[in-house]
Amino acid sequence: MTLSLQNSNKNLISELQITGSKSESNRLLILQALYPDIQIENLSNSDDTTVLKNALEKGSGVIDIHHAGTAMRFLTAYFASKEGCDVEITGSKRMTERPIRLLVDALQRMGANIEYKNEVGYPPLLIKGKKLHVDSVKLHANVSSQYVSALMLIGASLPKGLEIILEGQITSTPYILMTLEIMQHAGIKGTFKDDRIYIEPAKSIAPATIAVESDWSSASYFYSIAAITDTAEIKLSNYRKTSRQGDSCLAEIYKHFGVETEFQENSIVLKKQEGTRSSRICEDLRNSPDIAQTIAVTCLALGLECKLEGLHTLKIKETDRLQALKNEMEKFSAKVEITNDHLHLLPCKSLNENVEVETYNDHRMAMAFAPLAQKVPLSIKDADVVSKSYPDFWKDLKKLDFLVR
Repeated sequence: MTLSLQNSNKNLISELQITGSKSESNRLLILQALYPDIQIENLSNSDDTTVLKNALEKGSGVIDIHHAGTAMRFLTAYFASKEGCDVEITGSKRMTERPIRLLVDALQRMGANIEYKNEVGYPPLLIKGKKLHVDSVKLHANVSSQYVSALMLIGASLPKGLEIILEGQITSTPYILMTLEIMQHAGIKGTFKDDRIYIEPAKSIAPATIAVESDWSSASYFYSIAAITDTAEIKLSNYRKTSRQGDSCLAEIYKHFGVETEFQENSIVLKKQEGTRSSRICEDLRNSPDIAQTIAVTCLALGLECKLEGLHTLKIKETDRLQALKNEMEKFSAKVEITNDHLHLLPCKSLNENVEVETYNDHRMAMAFAPLAQKVPLSIKDADVVSKSYPDFWKDLKKLDFLVR
């Protein structure tokens, strides 16, 4: 499905309810599978969360997680530790190109029975679940924090708990802290200090009801819209000032674009006044790489120079996001330089109109480029890819007076 987008309204006032965070939801679903007394409120309606939920309910045979990278990592650890389970985890073509060897190696050192069906280091995986008795494991932490979180989530179910020794520079620390805080909220004890994580064993936990905060990554697109427009007041419900989500750094970052965040009870209000912004944006996003595309496109729309660092994980996402960003921004007449971990966008004085944006099976490519329609009409190819994290995105854009055809 290709959508054409346009919006000439430069003064936006609206109120939206965004679905629960898929990052929080997916962690809680794994914990709920291990400890059924956990109840979850405001669960994400994203494809990724639905896929994970269905996989846990199925529990055996061939499990296809499609494009859901989080599900692949979390389920690998979960099924490896679930005694008696026999599964094959597979996914989309892109998923079979995304590395998982570091996690599999760590689980195998813990005694897990995991084999590669095809190419070593990549899905599909053949897993026969068994009791894991090793209580300490080393793991390279500079590739994906999801490997770390996958081990943390099963740690309390092991007889002696689990110590995880992190090697190398730690990537996306806020996501590791999110995992720990969610586990602690559920009643599981654990610590994270320096390069060591320890999760205490817990055969059972007291009944707990945990509410999922709305997704900050999804909020980023409305920060971008507010930044690009002349004036805006956009209220987003179910957000907390003290958030577990690393992408809540948006509130500080978008001050440089003139967007202020007012924290109200259980909601945030994004406020923009005309003519207030920095002339150059420089950010290290190693702890929040999922908002890199949004920030880059905001800068493109406003004709700002943009230097983003700490982006090494973007090359193994749904697509090579660095190359995809370069490809699509250059269609609008931008000049972009990339390396393995940084992006440099030069100021762009004018934008080409009616560009067709490729999405590369990547939900964030579709949503990051959509706010650009406030500057020039454009089209988004395979627009339904947004269902991976935010199924109602196009409906919500219409509430902001975007013409979506």
